[in-house]
Amino acid sequence: MKKKVGLMGRRALYGYLFILPFILGFIFFMIKPLGQSLRMALSDVVISNQGFQLNWNSFANFKKAFLIDAEFNRMLLESISQMIFRSLATIVFSFFVALLLNQKFKGRTLARSIFFLAVILSSGVLVGLESNNALMAEIKKLIEESGNVNSVTEVLEEILLSGSTGVGGISSKVFEKVFEIIDSIYDVAMASGIQIIIFLSGLQTIQPGLYEAAYMEGCTKWETLWKITVPMVSPLIPVCWIYTIIDFFMKSDNQIMDKINTQMTELLNYGFSSAMAWIYFVVCMALIGLSSLIISKVVYNYD
Repeated sequence: MKKKVGLMGRRALYGYLFILPFILGFIFFMIKPLGQSLRMALSDVVISNQGFQLNWNSFANFKKAFLIDAEFNRMLLESISQMIFRSLATIVFSFFVALLLNQKFKGRTLARSIFFLAVILSSGVLVGLESNNALMAEIKKLIEESGNVNSVTEVLEEILLSGSTGVGGISSKVFEKVFEIIDSIYDVAMASGIQIIIFLSGLQTIQPGLYEAAYMEGCTKWETLWKITVPMVSPLIPVCWIYTIIDFFMKSDNQIMDKINTQMTELLNYGFSSAMAWIYFVVCMALIGLSSLIISKVVYNYD
């Protein structure tokens, strides 16, 4: 007797069919370059008239990255620290913007379109135009030079940092991170387009009857936010978090990516650059796995 496939089985099947083109593309076009890159990371690469000659050197390139290179460890730690704070800010910003865009008000479609522009503006082509455009660079420089040094945010930052006291300077470090996020609000907003759309789609699947029943029981807006909205949207948080981490580590202004490209294209150190790329890849995967495991513990799963 043929066993019937349930709803969850059909959803899983549709999901695998959806990602099947990526799986096939990865198998046919990515596995071989990954293997070649790993071979280069474990070898001294010599370029000659016959092409690339790989001389096995075990883990010498990895030791050079960790023990000899003066910048790689510092850049790696700075990138991880910035990723944690910037990703948290992006997730929180995206969720509350999605809450606002989910409300009923005049011009809601226009407001949603404006926030969706962040997805278009953060695309690779426009980011390249922005970073390589001399006119944009000169305008940005002119604005920074003509801006008022004693701005409200800088004065407030000085007051809070000078008046903050704590054990080992913990309070001042927290304020520094907060103001760092505030100063980078443009980057946070530009990186929040996809997350806003994902959270907005999740908010629209919540049945209005749940809120009506909660209001009849005397719940406030604040209580419904934490008792209904957050639990119902929480399964989307791992998706947004993983996307945010990958997007951060692959940004065009990433200093580690710049160092890897410099070693590969300018200095022709293919073995050393491959080793740094593999270290960077493993660290990214480890952070994604660890953070996903932690987030999955607080996600509310419902049928």
